[in-house]
Order: sequence, then C-alpha cells, then structure tokens
Amino acid sequence: CGIAKQFFAAAMEKGLIGKNPFKSKKLPCSAKGNRERQFFVSRQVVDRILDSCPDAQWRLIVVLARYGGLRTPSEILRLRWSDIDWAKGRLTVRSPKTEHHAGHESREVPLFPEIRESLMQVFEQAEPGTEHVITRYRVNNLNLRQQFGRILAKAGVKPWPRRFQNLRSSRQTELCQDFPEHVVCCWMGNSKLVAREHYEQVR
Repeated sequence: CGIAKQFFAAAMEKGLIGKNPFKSKKLPCSAKGNRERQFFVSRQVVDRILDSCPDAQWRLIVVLARYGGLRTPSEILRLRWSDIDWAKGRLTVRSPKTEHHAGHESREVPLFPEIRESLMQVFEQAEPGTEHVITRYRVNNLNLRQQFGRILAKAGVKPWPRRFQNLRSSRQTELCQDFPEHVVCCWMGNSKLVAREHYEQVR
C-alpha cells in the first residue's frame, strides 16, 4: 500500500490523475508488529536444538541467528572467512536487506563467546582456501526453514511461529537488558522504531 501510494502521488504531481486512491488513513502503509507471533527462544531450548543438529555448520547457523542476531538465510550465507576478525573479536555482516541504504551495506557484530566457539569448530573443519563460512547448505533450492523444522522435531521442541526471526528477536531482547538500545540496534542492523515494533519482547 505504501509503494502504491507513492506511485499515485507521483502521477498526481505529473497531472496524470486527480486523486490518490491510496491516500487514506484506513490503509496501512507500514508493517505492524504482531505480538501473538513473538516467542522468546531460551538458552535451554537452544541447547536442546544444538544437540539435535546434524553437523557443526548447522549448529553455527543456529548460533549465528540466536546469539549473533544475523538474518537467516541471507546474512548467514553471505558470511566469508575474510569477514572474521579474530584478533579484534568482530565479524562483518553484509546485509542484502539494507545494502540499498547508504552506509548500511554492512555492520560489525561482536564475536560473542557463544559465536566464537561454534565458529572455531567450523573453521577447523574448513578446507584450505574456502571462501564462505557455510558451504554445505548453499544450494539454491535448499529450504533451511523446512530442515530446521525437522531439527526441532528431533529435539522435541514445538515449533514457534517465526522460526528464524524469533531467534533474532530473542537475541535483541536479551542484549537490550545489558546494553543501550542504540548500540544493540547498530549490531542488529535495524532501527529503534523497527526494534520496538517487531523485535523487543516483554518477558
């Protein structure tokens, strides 16, 4: 609706039409958060899931989503070994969702202890010269969400509404308890407005 509103507004400016049918307060022009679809994924549940993952790379996918707050699959599959700064304890996240905004092509995320351990396990198994961190699950038609559902079933965990997004949301909620909101938003790659509407949960 928001995009249609912009198109019709441009048409009005050019004198092609006399009225914008999408200029109405009744039509929502932005996505609203749905509290009923929010779910906090506890560390205890994550541990059960990690025990049921088939390999180190799948464990890293879960860890990067839950403890790094990376978008899945887009940001995780873009992650390269050259993006990891072990010495400074940082990883550079390249985001296709925000790259069209100037200055938001990438962001730095702390190499939290939970991430470092799982990342090191995959690094030790990687073939020399490997570019991407995740290599086994890069096939275009591979449905990570469906496969994650099977992992949840194996772990005896009931699937929550938004499987990967709620992992990210849980991390943002968790981090906001210990760090300023603007800092957490910088790490997560979203705004305060978006964080409050779609990510931050009341425990």
